[in-house]
Amino acid sequence: MEIKILDDKKNRLIIEVKGADHTLCNALKAELWNDKHVKIATYSIRHPQISMPQMIVETDGEESPKNALINAVERLHKTNAKFKKEFAGAIR
Repeated sequence: MEIKILDDKKNRLIIEVKGADHTLCNALKAELWNDKHVKIATYSIRHPQISMPQMIVETDGEESPKNALINAVERLHKTNAKFKKEFAGAIR
């Protein structure tokens, strides 16, 4: 996965995520909305076969968009690890 920063301002971050699709972008967008400082969290994929997703994150200024994104990724990682452990226990 490759990440390219397209716009980086105090309260706004736009990144392009090569190798991602709706699955990752939707999960990340939903997790970003759990942050009280996030005012906008969305993404767009202009064409699923030829374009890369662009993620847009805007905050209220009390937290940087980069930190909001990093924190959301960390929370998703913990959620996935918990699911993996519970699923493995359930199928044994």
